[in-house]
Amino acid sequence: MRSSRFFASKPLLVVALLLFASAATALAASSDFSPQTRLGYATGDQWEPALAADGYGNVYILCPQYGKVPSCPTCSQPSMMLQVSNDNGASWQAPRALHPSPSGQFDAQIVVDPADRRTVYASWLQNGRTDVIVAKSRDFGSTWTMVVAANANSELDKPILAVRGRDVYVGFNHGQKLWVSSSHDGGNSFMSTNMNPNARPGWALAGGATVDPAGNVYFSWTEYSKTPRAKPVSLFVGKSSDGGQTWSTTLLDVSAAPPDCAAFECGGAYLGAQVSLTSDEAGTLYALWNAGDRSRAPERIYFSSSTTAGSTWSPRLDVSSAARGAQHGFPAITAGAAGDVRIAWMDTRNHPLWNTYYRSSTNGGATWSPESRLSSYVPGYKYIQRGGFNFPFGDYFGIAIDSRGQSHAAWGEGVNYQTPGSIWYANGK
Repeated sequence: MRSSRFFASKPLLVVALLLFASAATALAASSDFSPQTRLGYATGDQWEPALAADGYGNVYILCPQYGKVPSCPTCSQPSMMLQVSNDNGASWQAPRALHPSPSGQFDAQIVVDPADRRTVYASWLQNGRTDVIVAKSRDFGSTWTMVVAANANSELDKPILAVRGRDVYVGFNHGQKLWVSSSHDGGNSFMSTNMNPNARPGWALAGGATVDPAGNVYFSWTEYSKTPRAKPVSLFVGKSSDGGQTWSTTLLDVSAAPPDCAAFECGGAYLGAQVSLTSDEAGTLYALWNAGDRSRAPERIYFSSSTTAGSTWSPRLDVSSAARGAQHGFPAITAGAAGDVRIAWMDTRNHPLWNTYYRSSTNGGATWSPESRLSSYVPGYKYIQRGGFNFPFGDYFGIAIDSRGQSHAAWGEGVNYQTPGSIWYANGK
């Protein structure tokens, strides 16, 4: 969730007792992927899912649940809910609170260590969004240890988590400053560093992070001014080769001012530029972002790669086949073996409805598969039509590659930015 100082805040809903139900079956829009399936609780508000997959057949989804949590009187509103599949997404355990807390928990992150394909890390904000929590599990999500990786005397936002081996990094913004807390003992202790000390007044919002096989750590972020409706947005990638002590910065792109979002009850930059980031096992970096060439106009989705450890980037590539004028946003990206990169985003080619789309590449983005539409029709939801859904529910969503090489995606759909909405899931290749 983006900060209420800058973006519209999602209210904390108090709803009736939530009952878990089996997932609904949808009419598939793409034969390459399973029909979209609802995860989480059957009623209430769930959004902004984070997703990860390990090398042992387990898939993990972490998301905030707004409203009361069944059988958890001590759970806050919202609470971080963990849902696990032990068979690569064929079936799912019931959702459960990862770490019940009396204070609200926001902005889910979950990743699997690419070094062992087993250890799972999660992160979120709590204690009035002043604490950044990092959790760790060595037993496939059954039990967790917790540590406060960073705290402040005022609200933080947008934690982004990256891991490789003993190195654990979580980035987050505190107003215009982007901070990174670094651990080199497997997440037991952390030290924090400001990676953009020369930022202009406004907001720095992290969007992606990765640790390459050489141990370099990268964070991508957008820099918004104090007047986001009128000013361009800069997109950056920062790099540290010394464990997060010092940082260099590369300007990736500049986007025009974001499209208006008032009709959907969201803030001035909700549809604005954001940038996701990943790396493959050969060390190639990949970035996916949305940006606009004209102020307040619909934005496109772009891809770029770097084989020089972030020193240089390929020219940006428009990876969507949607007609000009379709709004694009909410980029998600993951990578595996050398050259294996997979991307997803949302757009309005079926205007005014949104859909979630996916493509993959086996050669580092030189060529791409045809687009697959992941979102599909499910009867009984007022925000889902046969042509798509009303609005993206949350700032971001997750994709991951499982132990068989299959892709998994989880995203949010809703009526508007405020409520109601829920989390949907599909897998395929």
